[in-house]
Amino acid sequence: MKHIRTLVLILCACFVSVAWSQEPAGKCYNSWAEFHRYNMQRWNRCEKVLNANNVGNLGLLWSYYTVGAMLSSPAAANGVVYIGSMNTDHRLYALEAKTGHKLWSYNIRGQVLSSPAVVNGVVYVGSYGSTGVVYALNAGTGAKLWSYITGYPVESSPAVANGVVYIGTDAGTVYALNASTGALLWSYGAGGGVVSSPAVANGVVYFGSFDHNVYALNASTGAKLWSYTTGNVVDSSPAVANGVVYVGSWDHNVYALNASTGTLLWSYATGNVVDSSPAVANGVVYVGSWDHNVYALNASTGAKLWSYATGNVVDSSPAVANGVVYVASDDGNVYALKAKTGTKLWSYSTGYAGSSSPAVSNGVVYVGSLDGNVYALGLK
Repeated sequence: MKHIRTLVLILCACFVSVAWSQEPAGKCYNSWAEFHRYNMQRWNRCEKVLNANNVGNLGLLWSYYTVGAMLSSPAAANGVVYIGSMNTDHRLYALEAKTGHKLWSYNIRGQVLSSPAVVNGVVYVGSYGSTGVVYALNAGTGAKLWSYITGYPVESSPAVANGVVYIGTDAGTVYALNASTGALLWSYGAGGGVVSSPAVANGVVYFGSFDHNVYALNASTGAKLWSYTTGNVVDSSPAVANGVVYVGSWDHNVYALNASTGTLLWSYATGNVVDSSPAVANGVVYVGSWDHNVYALNASTGAKLWSYATGNVVDSSPAVANGVVYVASDDGNVYALKAKTGTKLWSYSTGYAGSSSPAVSNGVVYVGSLDGNVYALGLK
């Protein structure tokens, strides 16, 4: 996710997705096609190359330098890595996953803090320009298929389900757009900005807002089903697993809410702001905090299983794959931690990793950095 705190510091100084919240039974797609991945949980169930025993041997396969820093998180699909750039660059890039060779780039005409989603040969992404635009581009060529002007900057990352693109704006409006044409299906106005990226599960859209609330809307109509009020801003993106919505708040807490009713099941207090988006795997919630820690919490009870202290704020969102948790810290490092114990298995310094969240696909970890590079880290 992209976060206001880091943005202010900066300014001042073909295929692959399915149209539901889980992969079809008997199929496994080892790709990372949008911010939440397929399962709304930032968990790649299909990764078999990297594991806790060999991840310590990860090294740099390639890096690609852009003019602008990167808060956008990469999507990896069909042999291509897609990521957005900011500052004066304002481009969405398509890079060959094996080599980092640039296949194409598209001028978004605004900073790209939104993380792209790749679905059925189309890349969807938002623009942080003054007018705010949602784009649909041909994933193979970068040609524009359609665009929708929201009128306000878009930091939220798109979620695509059942032929609909869901995305929020800094003005607090969540849009549902026809994925083929860009036509508006419905919109919903929250009471504050929506930086949070929607999660779509079982016909419901979940997101957080700067008005301190977590919302659940009917995915077909936009009608509000429930909202839950936290103690501060919610720009963490929800994860949805086993009938529970997990999300962080600037009030320092991680929340578990009943997905059907919004009833509080438990909350866990960290030592600072939580705008990292949770990852959920094998009954554990993994999330970062501005208190510099990565936490592992029991998904049923909220009890802390372990924490790992990095050297700075963790507003990057963890990615989980094959027993390993990958996360970036503002201390400049990308970490691999053992999912069961929190033991550090590996780290790599990019100079200033920032808020770009890792994607793990086919034995490679992809991540953007505020140093302007996209990194591909794998086994040599």
